Amino acid sequence: MGFFIGYNLYGIFFAAAAGIGISVAVIGISWYGGKYLAPFPIFSLLITIILTAMAFLLGDAVFIKMQPTFFNGLFSALLLGGLLIDKPMMRSFFSKQFQLSDRTWHQLSFRWGCFLFVLAIANEIVWRNNSEAFWVGYRTFVAAPAVLVFMLSQLPLTLKGRM
Repeated sequence: MGFFIGYNLYGIFFAAAAGIGISVAVIGISWYGGKYLAPFPIFSLLITIILTAMAFLLGDAVFIKMQPTFFNGLFSALLLGGLLIDKPMMRSFFSKQFQLSDRTWHQLSFRWGCFLFVLAIANEIVWRNNSEAFWVGYRTFVAAPAVLVFMLSQLPLTLKGRM
């Protein structure tokens, strides 16, 4: 929501910078509370910083719009590629938070890999075929809630697969 508000008040470059600031604050609070930094948010923040810096340096918002495609596509490739070598990468990212069976890690890696692949394609379709304002609305009111709904839909599998 911070991205949406920042965009509507000051534009896409401000919104992207504000998103980084919010992410840094959330990671800082997490570190302060548990003295642990999970790899997934750090990975996400680094990709966001790199692409936002490119957008600022080149004066081209396309790098901001491509960030969800790049992140979701890369993470999808990591998850699905890991399964090809029998390494469920979800375990690498979330083993500190969850103790799950091998089968559950495999299933979650597959499901999230497929879901993120669809999100990457959807982001490309939306930003390339619609206005910037429409894309910001899509990102805030469609993509973000879709991630939440998908995450909640995986809760039964996660609970069932606990060790």
